[in-house]
Amino acid sequence: MFKGFATATMIAAAGLMVMSCGKGKEEVSSSAAKVENVTLTVWESTNGPDEFIKQAGAKFHETHPNVDIKYVNVELGDAIGQIALDGPAGKGPDVFAAPHDRLGTLVSGGHVLPTSNPDEVRAHALGACSTALTYGGTMYGYPVSAETYAMFYNKALISEDELPKTWEDLAAFAKKFNENNPGKYGFVMDVGNSYYTIIFTTADGNRLYGADGTDSKHSNINSPAAVKGMEFFQSLRDALPVPAADLETATVDAAFQSGTAAIHITGLWNVVPFEKAGIDFGVAPLPSLPGDTKPAASFSGTRAMFVSAYSDHPEEANEFAKFLMSDEMQILRFNLTKAAPSLKVKVDSPYMTGFITQLDFAFPMPSIPEMGTYWEAMNNASKNIWNGADVKAELDACDAAITSK
Repeated sequence: MFKGFATATMIAAAGLMVMSCGKGKEEVSSSAAKVENVTLTVWESTNGPDEFIKQAGAKFHETHPNVDIKYVNVELGDAIGQIALDGPAGKGPDVFAAPHDRLGTLVSGGHVLPTSNPDEVRAHALGACSTALTYGGTMYGYPVSAETYAMFYNKALISEDELPKTWEDLAAFAKKFNENNPGKYGFVMDVGNSYYTIIFTTADGNRLYGADGTDSKHSNINSPAAVKGMEFFQSLRDALPVPAADLETATVDAAFQSGTAAIHITGLWNVVPFEKAGIDFGVAPLPSLPGDTKPAASFSGTRAMFVSAYSDHPEEANEFAKFLMSDEMQILRFNLTKAAPSLKVKVDSPYMTGFITQLDFAFPMPSIPEMGTYWEAMNNASKNIWNGADVKAELDACDAAITSK
């Protein structure tokens, strides 16, 4: 009897094991089927970046079928203020675009999460982009494009061998061109925009907020090198005899786009509009400042996708933001926006050489919170200086406004 009982017991146990194993598989299968569906809200601008997010979102969904991407239009310049309001209120984005120079404000406000895979990002991104997104030793966000500006030239109005190598040469060319071509200009630029006018303060290695852009107590905007450079900037009024109010970005862009300006200082974002206007143009590095032989130093900017600190889905948000840095997505973004990729990937453009050369001489815009006051203060100083105000007095006032004493 003992033997029969034991056999029966073994058979029963085996049956229970089979039933148990079968039930376990069903539970695992049921659990796997219950992958959470996630919708990530992404803020970006219009006129190219919007289409990029939509197409990238559709591509991401192919490999992450439980994740949907919802595009919401928030322009780049509005994102910083809006995340501070909408994030804590629970109606903000999971991922949003912002310029790197506002990183200090985003970090100090607790609005963004650190990059989840900083070593991987550094290994793939351009060095300038990685540096631009590092604040206090920690990386935040994922770079999706790099930008700077350079010298655009209309080939119908200036030949390649006439291109000025120095700003003095540019001024001489412009004066002569203006005399021989009434109603047209040898060169134009937005003289009241400190994104561009900063170049005249950079002689002898002078840099806004120091070499690494973090010296909040010393802006260097009124240093001897900066004063001398802005005095030269003021002298360019002879080559472009127009008040600052009549040289705003929209106006000078329109002048080049209509074929009434030979040279224009602007960036990659204008490639598509100028092409559509039928302008046969080229792009070259900036002329060198007086006493120098290399292109003048320009601001470089990094446009990044940041993961909101208020996101309910930070893991998926990081995955999508990282996906936007893939080679495939970087090529797609370039094709849609013409902005320079944030990593070394080959793109088809006759203009990229000029920008890449200029990027070698560019420096990242500082990202400390004080940059929030820089733009308006230096914009006003630039306009006033162009219109004849005392250079040292204007730069001293700007320094007072943008430094933490």
